[in-house]
Amino acid sequence: MTRALPPITRLLAGLLAVALVAACGVVRAPSMDRRGADSFEDDVVTARTLTEQFWSRQFQQLGRTYRPISDFIPYSGSAGPSCGDEPAVPNNAFYCPLGHFIAFDQGWMEGLWSDMGDGSVYVIIPHELGHAVQAQLRTGFTLNVQMELQADCYAGGTLSALVDSGALTTEPGDENELIRSLAAAGDPTDDWLNPAAHGTAEQRQASFARGYQDGVGAC
Repeated sequence: MTRALPPITRLLAGLLAVALVAACGVVRAPSMDRRGADSFEDDVVTARTLTEQFWSRQFQQLGRTYRPISDFIPYSGSAGPSCGDEPAVPNNAFYCPLGHFIAFDQGWMEGLWSDMGDGSVYVIIPHELGHAVQAQLRTGFTLNVQMELQADCYAGGTLSALVDSGALTTEPGDENELIRSLAAAGDPTDDWLNPAAHGTAEQRQASFARGYQDGVGAC
């Protein structure tokens, strides 16, 4: 049995459901599927490839050149690459501006993929690539939470564009899958001054939904 969503989450899920159906026109299974992408490894490669292709086109429209990330590194537990003086930690994915790479705890992300659905990969990877975009655009933020919420918005806008283009397709229930993935990553309190803050579940969901409905230009 699926646990009932809280009222604000049900509202966001409803909005996202409308956007998903409107974007793709035709809803078909399997969820977040690209032909041939039927495993965790396939989804990871697909999410990275399609997201970088999307941003390459966006940068071209701005008269700029997108610089692909230099590496995409799976690791286990704490045995990951450091970013300057910051070591890799378990149950995490991160973008490192010093080496312009993304690293992720593979066991953790595969667990999310298995437990919460493939939509989790299409939230996490576009979010981290959103940070790579911020670095290239030299976007400045007063608070860390502002940077994180914009990356959520970028992830929503990216996914919307990929569904709209036909690169990804959706099925009923995907909206709840995406919303739950964001909820699982939300902060327990609304502490904007915390240097590690990412935003509450509701804030992250709302930012993702805004990007999905209105595109990355709204971020």
